[in-house]
Amino acid sequence: MREQRWLVLAICATSIFLVGLDTTAVNVALPAIGDDLRLATADLEWAVDAYTLVLASLMITSGALADRIGRRRVFRIGLVLFGAGSVACALAPSIGVLVAARALQGVGGSMLSPVALAIVVSVITDPRERARAIGVWAAVFGLSMAAGPVLGGALITGLGWRIVFWANLPIIAVVLVLTALFVPESRAARARRLDLPGQILLVVLLGAGVAVLIEGPRLGWTSPALLAGFAVIAAALAAFVRTESRRAEPLIDLDLFRRPPFAAAVGGAVAVFVALNVTLLLGTLYLQQVRGLRPIEAGLVTLPMAVAATVCAPLSGRLVGRIGPRLPLRVAGVCTVIGGAMLAGLGDRTGMAVLLVAYLFAGIGVGFANAPITNTAVSGLPPERSGLAGGIASTARQVGAALGVAIAGGMVAGLAPERLAGATRPGWALVAACGLAILAVAQASPSGVARTDAAQPGPVAAPAR
Repeated sequence: MREQRWLVLAICATSIFLVGLDTTAVNVALPAIGDDLRLATADLEWAVDAYTLVLASLMITSGALADRIGRRRVFRIGLVLFGAGSVACALAPSIGVLVAARALQGVGGSMLSPVALAIVVSVITDPRERARAIGVWAAVFGLSMAAGPVLGGALITGLGWRIVFWANLPIIAVVLVLTALFVPESRAARARRLDLPGQILLVVLLGAGVAVLIEGPRLGWTSPALLAGFAVIAAALAAFVRTESRRAEPLIDLDLFRRPPFAAAVGGAVAVFVALNVTLLLGTLYLQQVRGLRPIEAGLVTLPMAVAATVCAPLSGRLVGRIGPRLPLRVAGVCTVIGGAMLAGLGDRTGMAVLLVAYLFAGIGVGFANAPITNTAVSGLPPERSGLAGGIASTARQVGAALGVAIAGGMVAGLAPERLAGATRPGWALVAACGLAILAVAQASPSGVARTDAAQPGPVAAPAR
């Protein structure tokens, strides 16, 4: 029945709303978490990056596992793990417990993000309906990412930071019941093999890279621990490249990076989410610690970004379908540059109008970037490879989120509020530089509309985010 197909979309979209919400809502809660648990900035960074790192590392494997043992089964396991992680976060008495609980949320989230879209694609088979469904999907995820600071700020102001995690539970319970009643089981006709060596090496590589960025300012860049970290990164990278190049079905097909448009799209995905997360983290700390705003007030300052990202995402998708990805990417790059440049001279008394307009441009940049980046990643590929390419692009977005948090946190670690505004200025320059990187991606992207079915998401493609 047609109505049941759209009910399945609503069920799966609700789960992905949770994944996106917990990616950004926690940012606005960081000062409250720090005050309650008496944490330094570097510790707070781990509360965010433990989630995004695990999410980024496991997305592709979770999609492959679902294709093999059943998508609904893995989806339900993901919901349970996400709920268990939320409970542990809400009850966490210390930073160690909170980080471990956030990692558990990331494991669950990795089973929701790619798997839920694969369920939708398997249920909605008509090409036009599928295109509409994917448009709704992208809009829901974009809304969750952008609305996170506003909703999180509202909850925290009234009920404290732990309510951000408790609020997940009733939604998860409803989705679990509806999944059991209405979501059919499905598997891929030919499931990809699991690449456990590649998966382990990817976790080590990403974890070591982010750990170095977070702990470097505190331990010193030439300390023995950091030098050991650099050695681990180099060894893990070499082993990962060697392993993946020799496997028939690798976790990440390195041959895809020989295509300049794909490599540029992956770099662009990282740049967009570095810019977004630098903006969110530095903005949250500045607004609450320097300007003295409550969480709800800090969240409302980001509202122009939320509205712009939500409105521009579907507009960008339509433009990509009509004229190709170059123009939307150019708009995204220019607006990101403007947003970063407007805050490059941020001070303790910068006008609120400047902040609001800067957030508006940042939101336009995020909104216009995601659809053309996904299109560029998969354009020209046969359908059987487009799902993996889309999954890699989504993984790159979460890697960018983790890097953005680590870099931004390192800029302001241990600083008193009176010094924080000036310390954020290199971060805003980085945001502008990310905009320039997006403009470079525009030059490498296809000049027109792709004339291949490869642009259609494959069965394990991750959402356009």
